[in-house]
Amino acid sequence: MNILIIEDEPLAAQRLETLVKTIVPEAVVLRKIDTVKNAVAWIKGNATPDLIFMDIQLADGISFQIFEQCEVHSPVIFTTAYDEYALKAFKVNSIDYILKPVDKDELTAALTKFKKLAKTEPAPQSKNALENIEQAIAMLTKKYKTRFVIKVGEHLRSVEVGDILFFLSLEKTTFGHMRDGRKNILDFTLDQLEGMLDPQRFFRINRKYIVSAEALVDMISHTNSRLKLVLKNSDDNDIIVARERVQEFKDWLDR
Repeated sequence: MNILIIEDEPLAAQRLETLVKTIVPEAVVLRKIDTVKNAVAWIKGNATPDLIFMDIQLADGISFQIFEQCEVHSPVIFTTAYDEYALKAFKVNSIDYILKPVDKDELTAALTKFKKLAKTEPAPQSKNALENIEQAIAMLTKKYKTRFVIKVGEHLRSVEVGDILFFLSLEKTTFGHMRDGRKNILDFTLDQLEGMLDPQRFFRINRKYIVSAEALVDMISHTNSRLKLVLKNSDDNDIIVARERVQEFKDWLDR
């Protein structure tokens, strides 16, 4: 397995090489490169490696620029300090990511995934890779909502998103339930809110609820592998996490 490492931190690059060779002894690191410019030149002038490890932040820019300047036909595993939820877009077409500092178990899992995909799928073409990366850039730079303007009688008031425990859709009306027990009507549907809210802070458990971790009082095993929740400032005794969302919800809580 021929590997290219694009990483601007020498110690991180050396550690990555050592871990890779521990996991895959036959691996050959063709080159360790620390800039966008040198990476583009190397990729243009050399045979396609089997796999590329690529840090996002390089000495002269971000590695996304590499895809804009040359054809990248190799599968890419990104090593990055960015938040995992913002990087879900990388897990497409054999593109993967590992959060820094690189963990041996995570690296092993990523390499195992790469080997399986290599047997069944062709390497991603640069167009697909670039589309996925552009999607990830949009996610990384997205600004999530920090406050809502609500109407209280004849008055308008601003409320902080951090003061909202959960959102409830009831009879075509959306309510934001506050820490102080009040609930405010919002001019957005849950579908709209799902794209506005920070996914680290809020999770949509079903068609009616988007909840924060702070809202949770209790979680109870329910029928058909579902979860029943008890939320602060709620008298609803039937708040159920949709079965298809249970595992993702657990992962969200356990991050």
